Amino acid sequence: MLANSEFIIMLNQASTDRIELAKLLNISEQELSYITNVGSGQGLIKIGSSLIPFINEFPKNTKLYKLMSTKPNEK
Repeated sequence: MLANSEFIIMLNQASTDRIELAKLLNISEQELSYITNVGSGQGLIKIGSSLIPFINEFPKNTKLYKLMSTKPNEK
């Protein structure tokens, strides 16, 4: 399923999952660093054959952040 997907968003991954993703999607060691022990809102997007790192941070003092947060203590 993943090999046939044109759009994949990968966030922090467990080590065994990273190894399998690297093999399946041809992800380099440097690219793996974007899904290894990273914070919330950081990861790697696969679009076609391109891999794009991203950091998606929202200011915590906004209504939008409070609506999107999945952390119960931030509601």
